[in-house]
Amino acid sequence: MDISLLLSTSDRVAPLAAPSAMHPESWQLCAQVESWARGRGLVLGDPDTSPLGRARCERLAARVFPGADLVAVDLFARWLTWALALDDTLDHPPLADSGSAVHALYDDLLRAMRRGHARPGARPLEAALVELWGATSRSMSRDWRRRFMLQLEAHRDGCAEEAVNRRIGHVPAPAAYTALRRRACPPFLYDLIEPVLGVELAPRLLRTPGWKTLAHSVADVVAWTNDLASHDLESARGDVHNYPAVLAAAHGVDAARAGDMVVERVAERIEDAWKAARGLPDMLERLHLNAAQRAAAAQVVKVLLDTPRAHLDWLAESGRYESGGSVTSLRLDALASLR
Repeated sequence: MDISLLLSTSDRVAPLAAPSAMHPESWQLCAQVESWARGRGLVLGDPDTSPLGRARCERLAARVFPGADLVAVDLFARWLTWALALDDTLDHPPLADSGSAVHALYDDLLRAMRRGHARPGARPLEAALVELWGATSRSMSRDWRRRFMLQLEAHRDGCAEEAVNRRIGHVPAPAAYTALRRRACPPFLYDLIEPVLGVELAPRLLRTPGWKTLAHSVADVVAWTNDLASHDLESARGDVHNYPAVLAAAHGVDAARAGDMVVERVAERIEDAWKAARGLPDMLERLHLNAAQRAAAAQVVKVLLDTPRAHLDWLAESGRYESGGSVTSLRLDALASLR
């Protein structure tokens, strides 16, 4: 699979047709985020030699939040960097096939968050998380902080389940995989939309079926397009936690056909998200939310709906899923064709 399959979604799905905007001050972010990641020990050596160093998380942050305060965008980029560093740790030995090891790592992380400080000599992931949590949570309510912690626990459980599947050689069925992938593709990142924007969603809105459909649909699109980009690298190491691989096993088709099936599902899921968004005004009316709560919902909805295309553009310019140290000309040419 290559970038042309991934970018074909923009031709098939109207909401993905227009390229994402870029924060006008994004040029400042690269050095800031790279310096932070190096200083915290998340990136070691030449950035171009590691998937995390090549990821360019600041570019994704600047595309998801093209109009937000630059300091908040920088914080989100650091969270993205941390989440990908955690992902790299969980996807490789010794944690890749040990559910108990995943839980042990997360126990250390969650305890550090609750203490408010990392242990002496703690691994970089722990120290960086405490720093990010302190910078993010101070302005948020107890309800939001609890929600964020629950999302971290959901991520822990999803990654532990993946680890067990790898150990026993189990390939999830498609229906089971979509729910599992939603947990294992850091769900807590979506909760960070609120502190970046300086708003907070009404808890009763989050419990409605319409909101859950919107949030889950966007999360699925991001996860599945990411699976298309990472398929070849994950297949090479025998990891079946990838939507094309799951569909190929379930339907007895080759990787090319499975990739086309994923693109079809992406188109359907985008429509689910937009249909849910169109129903939100009536829902807000029924919930009797005040003006501030309605405004907060509108801002978060816009970011959610813009995220799939922002993520698609980031995949085209990021080097995270390249096997070498530089982005291929195919990836750059495909991105240029969208401009």
